[in-house]
Amino acid sequence: MKRLLVATHNPAKLEELNFALKELENQGIKLISLNDVGVEEDPEETGETFQENSELKARFYGNLSKLPTIADDGGLIIPFLNNAPGVKSKRWPGYEAGDEELISFTLSHLKGVEIKNRTAYLETCVTFFDPETGKVFFEQEKIKGHIAEKPTGRPTNGYPFRALFIVDEFGKYYDELTAEEHDKINHRFKALKRLTKRIKDLLR
Repeated sequence: MKRLLVATHNPAKLEELNFALKELENQGIKLISLNDVGVEEDPEETGETFQENSELKARFYGNLSKLPTIADDGGLIIPFLNNAPGVKSKRWPGYEAGDEELISFTLSHLKGVEIKNRTAYLETCVTFFDPETGKVFFEQEKIKGHIAEKPTGRPTNGYPFRALFIVDEFGKYYDELTAEEHDKINHRFKALKRLTKRIKDLLR
């Protein structure tokens, strides 16, 4: 394995994924982006769980590029709302919605709901797939919190639910965490670290 495709079209996520995977470069593996291989397509995300969609994307991009591939999927889970929005994410209202609309949509579904029933989780699943060997494995991680009654005043563009998500460990909005606090609870980073170890074991 000399090259590893990091399969996302999101520049911010690509930077985060590459940072978490950088120790693989010490193993002589070059991290490749979708732009590097000229892939512009996106698969239809038909999975019912983050794991299914993560594997679906890893297989899609891996088979397309003929490269070992890492892909991820994740989002917000609210148990009180039957685990919505889940994989629907930005399509929760039934169509592709903007950040402010998704924030309002979420709050409208929890209007008058007590704090004990506003528990929520930010979940992620990262999947490795090698099209040559058919080897596939994944790692999952989540952050526990709850949905606030109003959004923070400085939401992260492209991540609307973070503006409503209060991280229980710190009692702060996700968007207001310090860099150190964010690093401590970064669920994607934790999952990728475990996935990196499994890839290194595979190389041995």
